[in-house]
Amino acid sequence: MERDAIDFGSLKVSVLFRRLFIPTLCGMLSISAVTVADGIFVGQGVGSDGIAAVNIYVPLLMVFQGMGFMIGIGCSVVASIHLSQSKIRAARLNVTQAMVFVTAVTLLLSSAILLFPDRTAVLLGASEHLLPLVKDYLLWFTPALVFQMWTAVGLFVIRLDGAPKLAMWCSVISALLNVLLDWLFIFPLGRGVMGAAFATAISVSVGGGIALWYLLCRARSLSLCPLKGSRKSLRLSLRNVGYQCSSALLGEATLATLMFTGNQVFMRYLGDDGVGAFGIACYYIPFVFMVGNAIAQSAQPIISYNFGANKPDRVKKAFFTQFCTCVIYTT
Repeated sequence: MERDAIDFGSLKVSVLFRRLFIPTLCGMLSISAVTVADGIFVGQGVGSDGIAAVNIYVPLLMVFQGMGFMIGIGCSVVASIHLSQSKIRAARLNVTQAMVFVTAVTLLLSSAILLFPDRTAVLLGASEHLLPLVKDYLLWFTPALVFQMWTAVGLFVIRLDGAPKLAMWCSVISALLNVLLDWLFIFPLGRGVMGAAFATAISVSVGGGIALWYLLCRARSLSLCPLKGSRKSLRLSLRNVGYQCSSALLGEATLATLMFTGNQVFMRYLGDDGVGAFGIACYYIPFVFMVGNAIAQSAQPIISYNFGANKPDRVKKAFFTQFCTCVIYTT
């Protein structure tokens, strides 16, 4: 891991941004590719009903992903400021508190979803005809949401810890494994939507497992540490998590709302086939969003670290580099 070690305080900002941006972009695009792979294989193996079923579930997945990004960004900001001030213990505590918080919240919400799968599917917009397919996807993928959250938070921490290439491989390995397992479960084994959900659950779990393994066993500075169980410690942990919350959830929630509303409208006027057609179009929207996300995520640790180190010139250079990259991307 030493080869990937990054000095956020002295390395030239443009070089630092490039070293973060390329692996981050590959990782973000790989995350989007997981959903696209599901759509391609489900469309070929199950048909439009399968695509519609997956698309009905996706808004719920995006809300969870947005919550993971929200905590991940906030955790990275707080931890990078602590690192810039050589407060390693405080940085590790914030990372641990973030991981414990997302684990607890995800397990609680996932349990509620699994206890009421029919109700959840109907609330998401499933018709009577699509209900069994949506329920299959929901039951087989929802248990893996906690691994998805470990990945979402873990990737920010791993990059901040100086291993952006490992963070990239967490997502790339998941995407490649998902393609292989989608083909296996849908075609040779003939498991349809259930197989696609199970394949995605396995691939996401592998990515989350790699992220958790790194934070437990291989992290240079930001390894997880024990938390005290006292009432005061719990109160301080909740306070710190509150500091870490950012507006990142709004971006994912906006996309989730777009897809949820689209599903409702197409279901009402065009039925199940309309939702399937809308689902195909939606598979490519996250790619556009993820590029912008990669630009922001690459600049964020540079800005936060140098802000904490009281180096305003480097902060301005990071903002300028981020802006120029956005302009190049949009043109």
